[in-house]
Order: sequence, then C-alpha cells, then structure tokens
Amino acid sequence: MTGRTTRTPLRVGLVGYGLAGSVFHAPLIAATEGLALDTVVTSNPERQEQARAEFPDVRTVATPDDLFARADELDLIVIASPNKTHVALATTALKAGLPVVVDKPIAGTAAEARELAALAEQHSLLLSVFQNRRWDNDFLTLRKLIAEGELGDVWRFESRFERWRPQPKGGWRESGDPAEIGGLLYDLGSHVVDQALALFGPAASVYAESDIRRPGAQTDDDTFFALTHTNGVRSHLYVSATTAQLGPRFRVLGSKAGYVKYGLDPQEADLRDGERPGTSDSWGQEPESLYGRVGAGESPLTGGGRPEPTLPGDYPAYYAAVAAALRDGAPNPVTALEAAATLDVLEAARRSARDGVTVTL
Repeated sequence: MTGRTTRTPLRVGLVGYGLAGSVFHAPLIAATEGLALDTVVTSNPERQEQARAEFPDVRTVATPDDLFARADELDLIVIASPNKTHVALATTALKAGLPVVVDKPIAGTAAEARELAALAEQHSLLLSVFQNRRWDNDFLTLRKLIAEGELGDVWRFESRFERWRPQPKGGWRESGDPAEIGGLLYDLGSHVVDQALALFGPAASVYAESDIRRPGAQTDDDTFFALTHTNGVRSHLYVSATTAQLGPRFRVLGSKAGYVKYGLDPQEADLRDGERPGTSDSWGQEPESLYGRVGAGESPLTGGGRPEPTLPGDYPAYYAAVAAALRDGAPNPVTALEAAATLDVLEAARRSARDGVTVTL
C-alpha cells in the first residue's frame, strides 16, 4: 500500500488526548523522524492546553469534523479516542483519502475490522493497528530465544497482564454498556492475544473464563483464555485487575528449556512520567535484577537457569515502521487483518465464557 510520499515531514492528525493519545501516541509521533504532530482533536479545554504546552507547534481543534475539514493538509490520521468511535472515525478518514493508525482494539468485531481492511485496500491506503506490546522488552527477548532455538519446541506459553486494583476506577473502559467495548477482555486481552498469535500463529480453539469480581464493577475484570494453536502450542493467557499477588509476565515451556520473566516493560511508566524516546541511550532498558531466566529442572526463584539479558523495549519502532510504510512502501507493522484475527479470538472467548464451551475457530 502507498501513502503520500513527500519528503517533508508527514503531517499527523491525532484524534483523542486522553491516556492513549497523550501518553503513547503524541510522544511517539513527535519522536519519529519524518513525522510531525500537526493537530490534536479534543473537546476538553484542559487537554487542549496540555497538548499545546507539551507540543508548542501543535494546533488543537474540538471535533473530528474540524480535523477532516483540513484533510488535504494532512498525511496521516491517528485514532486514539474511545473504542466505540474507532470504526466510524477510521471509515471517515479512509474515505477522505487519508492513511490511518487505530489504537487497539480496531473495532468491536472481527467483521468490522475486515470491512475496514477492505475499505483501505479499495482506496490503496495504509490502515495499521497500534499493538505496541509487540515491542515490549520481554516479547522481543522471547521472540529472539525462540528464533535461536534456545527453548526447543515451545509447548506452552503462559502470559499474564495482571494488576491489583480492588476499587473500580470508572470511565468508559469499565462501563457495562456493550456499545463502549470496555472490560479487560478487549483492553488487556487485545495485547496478550495479539502477542500469542504473533508468536505461534492462528488459534484453532478457544476456552475462556471471565468474571466480574469487584463490588460495583460493571464489566469483566478477571479473565483467563486457553488457546490451542493450529501448530499444537497451547497459550494460557491471564488478564486481571484483581490479582493480589502478581505472577510472572511470561512463563514459556519448551522441549529444551523454559523462560520465566517477571515485571512489565518500563516504557509505559517512563512515558507516564514524562520521559521521551531519544532523550537518552537507556530508553527501554531495564536493570539486570529484572532479567528473566532460561533453564530446566529448577525454579528460577531458587536460582535455576541463567539470567537472560532483556533486549531494550522499542515502542518508537512502531511509528518508524509506519513512516517507512507511507514513504517507501515498507510493510505495514500491524495490519487490520491481523487485528481481525485477534478479535476472532476475543469474540470466541466471550462466547466460551458465557456458554461454558470450547469454541472452535
């Protein structure tokens, strides 16, 4: 797919300046060579002021219509608004002739994701999905270990994205209204399922358990998925806001060895703290004390195995790849069809949890 190929910086319009827009997208766009954050869409005056303070050259507008009225002045639209708006905004942008990045989940259903993919193909435009955790430090390290054969044949992949938040925070992400596409199934579940599919390929069947644990919570806050991949690998995936003792982020078991890694990639915390990529050589790195361990026959917590240096996390690589795709026709870093495959699993998980069945894909 091709986009506009002017060698001046590609001008980016960002829709939404909440958590996703202000913490992830705006800083990463601004740090990417060849991209320029041109306009931020938010109707919140405080967020408009925040955007102008953080990026003095940016313009702010109140509505997406204000942005699309200037479509001919822009080269890329990034959609970081609430989940329920993703499909309509992406459709409008593509019909306006603009390439699009959409935060995960791209849509509420796999069918909608595939319709967007078809629309993008019809207009020969890039449509990419921000699955930033493919560039987490632990994921990059695990992918390297698998590629080098350090674990042998992988038999089981355990992935946990767990938190301890005994009180609901409220907001649309915790709304019980299905139209909001909230809950952990579609939030953190989008990450762990995408990672599993990226590592081990398509899922053949899905079993899930999903619960609402906290008093006052309206949507799922404790969910488990079991995937059987077509190649025989089994993925056990946990997403939770109710985990009083956090488990390992990854436990991966193979025919030669296992890999166990605790702790989250530091990039999100650094972005939340106002740190920016490119300002130091240590971006995405973690201390040796947090390295995972590779070995067999003994728990890593009692000294089993060897420390495995964690590769630096690299969220900036996503937008660098988007810029390369638009300028040079390089591959789309995360396609809408890949996102649709993740949504196939999430929809199957919801049905499995509701009906108490294993769903064949």
